Formats: sequence, C-alpha cells, structure tokens
Amino acid sequence: MAKQPISDAAQTFGARVRARRNELGKSQERLADDSGMHWTFIGQVERGQRNVSLHNILKLADALGIDAGDLVQGLKAPEDSTGSQE
Repeated sequence: MAKQPISDAAQTFGARVRARRNELGKSQERLADDSGMHWTFIGQVERGQRNVSLHNILKLADALGIDAGDLVQGLKAPEDSTGSQE
C-alpha cells in the first residue's frame, strides 16, 4: 500500500515542486543535485510525504529558480498535528 500524503498542504506543495521541475525539464535526480538533497527525498516531497523544513524549501526554490513564496502561497496548516513531526 502506498504511503499517503501527510496533509493537503504537503500534497499541494509537492505538486508545485513537481510542476516547476517538469517545466524546467529536470529529473528528480538533477533537482536533487542542484539542491543538495537526495533524490528519494525529492520524490517524497513531490508525493506530499515529507514535512519540509524552511531551509529545504529555500534550497528547492533556489534550485527551481523561483521565489519560495510561490511554493507556499495560500497553503493552510493542517487543523490537527498531522505532519508536524519532521
């Protein structure tokens, strides 16, 4: 059984990362290299399975050539504590 996204916000954030990566024609491996992260982490982010730290949001945005605000604009925190562990 596939692991589910940790929240709607994480799922939306991941979809934005994936969409921008695809716009740039980058593979997950290339984005990982450009951001200093592991490619499996990138996959988990894109599937909404990680609660990404501020520093990693900034690294991803830089590697994607966009403002970090574009990745998080309009996202709402979950009403419960889901996803707040990492």
